[in-house]
Amino acid sequence: MIVRGVRHFLLALQFFTRIPVRGRLAAWVGYSPAMLRASAAHFPGVGWVVGTWCGAVFALAIHIFGANAAGAALAAVLSTAAGVWLTGAFHEDGLADTADALGGHVSRERALEIMKDSRIGSYGTLAVLLALALKLALLVWLTQALGPLAVAWGLFGAHVTSRTAPLLTIATLPHIGDTATSKSKPLADRIGVAALGVAGLWCAAALAVLVWATPPAPWWAGVLGALLGWSWMWHLLRRRLGGFTGDTLGATQQLAELGWWLGLAMASALVGGGFA
Repeated sequence: MIVRGVRHFLLALQFFTRIPVRGRLAAWVGYSPAMLRASAAHFPGVGWVVGTWCGAVFALAIHIFGANAAGAALAAVLSTAAGVWLTGAFHEDGLADTADALGGHVSRERALEIMKDSRIGSYGTLAVLLALALKLALLVWLTQALGPLAVAWGLFGAHVTSRTAPLLTIATLPHIGDTATSKSKPLADRIGVAALGVAGLWCAAALAVLVWATPPAPWWAGVLGALLGWSWMWHLLRRRLGGFTGDTLGATQQLAELGWWLGLAMASALVGGGFA
């Protein structure tokens, strides 16, 4: 059971990051559509890796440049760039494709066609730019409100929690589109309760670490914000498409991550900051 879980985790890590799983290790991990489907349970575990990496880069940048507004801006940009590099902009690409498909008033069939187009349009460009700008602004503001330590740990929590959200979509909506050629074809079958349980353990453990390791930041608000971001995307997908595609799962992750930071910022503003 444990060995199988490690193999599924490494497969998820290979699929969603640039971390190499090659040679004998790759042969030991193996691959099949069924294994990739099972690896979905470990998507939040990938968030542990990406979030730790981004948080470490943020903390190092703050140590070098300081925690003033300019230093926080540099740290925000560098940590975001580090995350984009590690994941190959996988989720940002999904956000762009989803925005292009759903930004205008087009039919369901036309939206699915647009999503398959590798070119990026005006809706996709604006969505990615605005999402990045909002995230960077929130990171800088929260550094002043909560302190750099809380933001560094918050990056860890954001990446774990936001990678749990797409699993809720997989579990509750059908896969649509051309499953014969779709990159998300192995996820066409809904994941089961056991997989959601494993993902929940990854997420719960991360939240427990946050509560233990950081000042009393309002992590509950981050979780609530992520859930609201997921819920908004879920209702949009059900209304416009009647299901999900691989691109929309990436967009769901992005909306959940933004919801996490917005939730933290709003809660901090309402109580007047003072956590630093």
